[in-house]
Amino acid sequence: MNDYKSLQYFLILSETLHFGKASQALHISPSTLSRSIRHLEEQLKCELFLRDNRSVELTNEGVRFQKFARDSLQQWQQLQDSLSQDKHQLQGTISLYCSVTASYSFLHEVLMQFRLDYPKIEIILHTGDTDNAISRVLTDQEDIAIAAKPRRMPASLAFEKLGQTPLVLIAPRNKGFQKQFNTQMPLDWEKSIWQDVPMILPEKGIFREEFDAWLNQAEISPNIYAQVGGNEAIVSMVSLGFGIGLVPKIVVENSPLAEQVDIIDLQPNLAPIEIGFCVRKKRLQSPMVKALWDSIA
Repeated sequence: MNDYKSLQYFLILSETLHFGKASQALHISPSTLSRSIRHLEEQLKCELFLRDNRSVELTNEGVRFQKFARDSLQQWQQLQDSLSQDKHQLQGTISLYCSVTASYSFLHEVLMQFRLDYPKIEIILHTGDTDNAISRVLTDQEDIAIAAKPRRMPASLAFEKLGQTPLVLIAPRNKGFQKQFNTQMPLDWEKSIWQDVPMILPEKGIFREEFDAWLNQAEISPNIYAQVGGNEAIVSMVSLGFGIGLVPKIVVENSPLAEQVDIIDLQPNLAPIEIGFCVRKKRLQSPMVKALWDSIA
């Protein structure tokens, strides 16, 4: 078991590349984490990380060992799963990734019932930018994630739709902003306005791709002020009067800053985006993951 714990320590550090953040996530001291990594390196007779006072990086050997560690932990978990026959005896951990908005919009009902059915399964919840959800599942950093469905879903993934949300533009209720750009709500979005009003857009991902396609069809070139990772951060910047932002409507509806922004009516409307759980199909061989997936379905 200690060997598998060392592999877990290594994987968390390889993802965060920060001893402080990794030790905090693992609920151990940085010195304990450092000793575990040194012990691994001594056993392997090579360095897994290049580290100094400012940074931590994986070596080439560390990158190779990362795949081994992920595969080994997955096989260990599958063995544990197979030794439990009754569903109430299933025990272990499942990692789940989603945005902050998705965590309180979709998870509560699913996890509440799952917890009652499988009390010995621990859910490790990681939150972050929705755009990273699918890549984290594909690289086995997470078992399951809540993601926006891309136009081309990877063949190795299963997707279970939870719902859908339209993409909307939001503007600040900040009167200073409206006066500066000579705009009043609701805005009459003619092409000339796009050249003047600053836009705050997602840095990448399905939401940005859909908006770029909409702009191209409308033959509009926006004045991009900022490209941001994270929808909640876009709402925050818009509420402060930095510009007009693009976000899923569900983010606005659940934001504590919803009263500080207005939704702009666009014609034609932006197409809605499907939101759902995704998992690597091969991970459904795990009884624990399959149990959670069945609860979702």
